[in-house]
Parts: sequence; C-alpha cells; structure tokens
Amino acid sequence: MRNGIFLKLLAAFLVVILAAVVMFDLMLGSAWRTSLRSEIERNLIQKTQLLAHRVETDRIHSLADIAAQEGQAAGARVTIIDPAGNVLADSESSLGTIENVPQRKEFAAALSGRVGVDQRPSAAAGIPFLYVAVPIAGGAVRLAYPLSDVEAVSAQLRRRLELASGLAFLFALVMAAIAAYWTARRLDRIVQVAARIADGDLQARILEPSQDDVGRVAGALDIDGEDIDGDNDQPARRVEQSFAAVRSSQRQLETLLNSMQDAVIAVSADGFVQWANQSMDRLVPQGARLHQPVVETIRDPDFLATVKEATAAREVKTARATSIVPGRAFDVTAAPLPGGGAVAVLRDLTETERVEKTRRDFIANVSHELRTPLTSIQGYAETLLDSTPEHGAPTREFLEIIRKNSSRMSRLTEDLLTLARVESGETRFDMEPVPPAELVRDAEESFREIARNHGIDLRIQDSRIQDLRIQDLQIHDSSVPDAPSDDLPIQNLPPVLADREAIHQVFANLIDNALKYGARYGPSGGRIVLGARAVPHAVEFFVQDFGAGIASEHLPRLFERFYRVDKARSRESGGTGLGLAIAKHIMLAHGGSIRAESDVAHGSAFLFTLPTA
Repeated sequence: MRNGIFLKLLAAFLVVILAAVVMFDLMLGSAWRTSLRSEIERNLIQKTQLLAHRVETDRIHSLADIAAQEGQAAGARVTIIDPAGNVLADSESSLGTIENVPQRKEFAAALSGRVGVDQRPSAAAGIPFLYVAVPIAGGAVRLAYPLSDVEAVSAQLRRRLELASGLAFLFALVMAAIAAYWTARRLDRIVQVAARIADGDLQARILEPSQDDVGRVAGALDIDGEDIDGDNDQPARRVEQSFAAVRSSQRQLETLLNSMQDAVIAVSADGFVQWANQSMDRLVPQGARLHQPVVETIRDPDFLATVKEATAAREVKTARATSIVPGRAFDVTAAPLPGGGAVAVLRDLTETERVEKTRRDFIANVSHELRTPLTSIQGYAETLLDSTPEHGAPTREFLEIIRKNSSRMSRLTEDLLTLARVESGETRFDMEPVPPAELVRDAEESFREIARNHGIDLRIQDSRIQDLRIQDLQIHDSSVPDAPSDDLPIQNLPPVLADREAIHQVFANLIDNALKYGARYGPSGGRIVLGARAVPHAVEFFVQDFGAGIASEHLPRLFERFYRVDKARSRESGGTGLGLAIAKHIMLAHGGSIRAESDVAHGSAFLFTLPTA
C-alpha cells in the first residue's frame, strides 16, 4: 500500500517538475533569442543609416573605399546599388561576380523608400545572415550581418540552461521523493487505522501531530478515547456505540426472522440470493444458495415473476405459488428493498386451505342432509294446518310456528349450500356476453309485482343514481372521472361477461334486502331504483333505495356471512344473513366487485361491477 501511494505521489511530482522545467527552458530560450535578434536588428539599422549618410555626403572617397571601410568597421558585408538594381560597390565581391539583386526583399523595400529587413541563409556561405537596406539618393545601401556568432551564443546558452534545468530537476526530484515518501507514510498509516476500525478495532489511533490537511483528515478519524474537552461525546465513542447498536439490531433481526414460521428470502436487483432465514432453508430440499441466482433455490414461475415485478415496479406484489414444494400452496408477498431487489415472504396456505375446504364441505354436507328432514317437517306442518279446524286456535298457532321456522331453516340450508358451492368453485358459471340493459330489465320484471304489493315503486334509471340529498350519496367511484360515457342510455352500454342466472340472483338478493330493510323503513322510502353505467373496462350496476339507510360503522362488514345490522328486524323479516355474502362471492367469481354506500335516514345503494366482454 505504501509503495503504491509513494509511486503515485512521486509520479505526480515528477510530471509537475518536468513540465515546469520544459516550460522554463522553452520560454526563457525563446525570449532570449527574440531579444538578442531585436537588439542586433536595431543596431544594424542604425549602422546602415549611418552608412547611407556617408555615401550621400562623402565626396572624397570612392564607393568601393567607403564599402570596404564601413564593412570592416561594422563587421558586416556592405553592398551599394543604383535605382536599377545594379551593384555599384560591395565590400566582399568584385563587381563582375556580383549578381543583380533588385528582387531581394530588403532592396525592394529600400528602393521603394522604406527600411528593408530580411533574414535568410547565404547561398555562398551557407550560414544565416540578417540583411538591412535603406534608401539613398542614388539607389540603396545594405549591410549583411552574419548570425553565426548569435547561433553559437544561443547554443552555449541552451547548454547552460539545460545543465541548470537538470540540476534543478534532480534537486526537485529528491525533494519530491522525500515529500512523497513522508506523505505516503502518513496516508498509509491513516489507511491502516481506517481498516482496523472497519474490522471492529475502535481503539485504533493514528496519533498524527501535524495540523495540515492530512493531519486534519487523520484527526477526524483519530479522536482520542479520553475525553479531552470534557464533553463526554467523542466521535470514536459514538461510532463504537453505533457499531454495537447495529450489531445488536442485526442479531435481533436475524433471531426474529429465524424464529418466524414463514419463509423469508432477500433477492438482489440482479437476481441473486442475499439472505434467507432458517424456515427457507428447511423449505427447499437443497437449502437456500446464498450469492447464487434465486432460480437455483426456487424454480416456481409465479414466485420468480412476483419478485421480478416488485423489484421493477418498486411496489408490493402478491401471488400464489403451488410448485415450490409438491402438494403445498404458498402465499407470496414480495416488497422492494431500499437499495434495489426485493424481500419475499412465503406463507404456507396448505393447512389453512385444507381446514377451509373441510369447513365448506361440512357446511355443504350438513346443509344437504338437513334439506330432506326440513322439507318433511314443513310438509307435515302444512298438511296438519290444512286439516286443523279454524276454531282450534292454539293448535293452529303452534303448527304455524313449526311451519314458519322450518321454512326459515330450509331457506338457511339452501343459502348455506349455495354459498359453500360458490366459495369452493364447485358452481360453474356459464359466462357469455350479455347486454347490461337485459340484466337490469329482467330484475325489474321479476320484482315489479312484489314491489307493488309492498307499496313500493320499482323503476329503472338510465345511467345516474338519483340525488338523495347527500351529494349524490357519493355513489360513484372517486377514481373514475366524469366522462361523456356516464350519460349514455343504459341500452347503449357495452356487453358484460356474466352468467345470467347468477347475476339475477345477485339482483334478487339486493332488491329483496331493499324491500325488507330499506324502502319500507324511513321517511323517504317507497322507491327503489335499478340502473347501470359505464366505468373504465367495466359496467357498474346499482340498486338504490331511499329508506332508513345504514350507519357507516356497519358498511365494512355488510358482506360477512350472518352479519346483521338490526338482528331483531332481520329475524322478524325471515332473512338468513347470507344473501350479501353469496352476492360477494358470485361477483368475485366473475372477476368483479361489490360495495355499499349509505347515509342514515336518506337511503342506501349497493353497487357491483362486471368486466366488459
């Protein structure tokens, strides 16, 4: 670890130093060369201008003598030309061997009246020259200064800069190595102590005396166990207490999960088993395979799909799995984990379903066995009533009681048998597309005369539940927005998938309840409204009365078997307490739902939905 930190720090220092040295050499060398050339150029321009002045004013010496004298004094080559570009004199060449040079840049500028400057290598000497030409009255003069000395001085300066840079680089490298080694040791000590703390050694300390940035980082971890400030709230102590609390909570959670009878398994976002309790290990023959794909532990497709859906949708999902263990059924509840993945709880339903099936079979068998003796009792009681004279009042009263109660028991056994068959799935429903208007019309026709005999008006409402002075009784699903489909006539509603006889039984139970307990009681009774309306992907039917209503505390339990709002009135009217339970299970078998809404003294409404065909 120390070598890794040291090498990284040293490499970083090396790159910084090397970049600084290179930039220093380049910038200093370039600046020096530029400055030297500018100085030479400025001096050469002054000398050329002095030469031009002498050529124009000296009438004693010839141009050749002036060129030779000035060239030797300036240490440069002197050339004098006329306006046509012919060489009049040159300090280093005879006139016969000098080429015409009016095309040279410096001469072209001078002949046009400006100072001309150019730098190029000489074709004869092969070394770079700096050329400066200025105009004169009879042409132009030029000085050609060799730059070989400048190149030599530049090379010497470059060598010295390189030597100085190398020495500086070596010195900086040594200092960087020392600093990197010292910093690496400090960082390595911090890493080692942090690793010891992560392993649970909360007494580990760095003891870093420096107050620089690294020292402050060390100080954040290295809080002395003694209470220096007297505040009794040191971070190390708090961390130790937090670690202890986390370990305690983890052990308690593991103990709790292992003591559960339900199997629990945690699955990561990528489908690997993270944890499983002992019940899960006992459930699968091979045991839960930690850190392996969950499909190697549980191969049930319903379970795998539920866990996948909970992970993807970040919602609690439920399902029923039957192939985890042969012959056993499980209720699977999968909930998303905060960091991704899901935790699934498997509850064994085998015994519960067996007991429930036994209960249903018992009720069905008892109900079936009671039908014959009850029918006999009812028949004999009616026969005795027919043969008993009118004046035998006590005898007729007793026989009427026997007949009435035997009839009630017969209805009770029939309802129990019907409910048991519907719950167990024994009753097979003949599903077919049916227009909602036909279902409502059949119910209205069947109970029209019965309602009339009770003095109650039974009618069909097209699509809306009537106002009962309680904000339309709020008899509409709040999740369904008002839409134009709400106003469609009932005959235009889409067909629903239903069993005609079963839905007629639901309507019969609801209308019978409305006749017995709703419309007959209350100040605004006397009316029952049937209807249907469109909701998304379904049609909602309703039976509404305007009677006494039902208190809100009874609404959640209305569809429980044998539950009665007013037990005395229910028994007096001959009800069995099973009609709404039968209606509920019929709706569940149809894939629909049923509910009730009511307001005391203003009526009640029972609503059920059927999916569209």
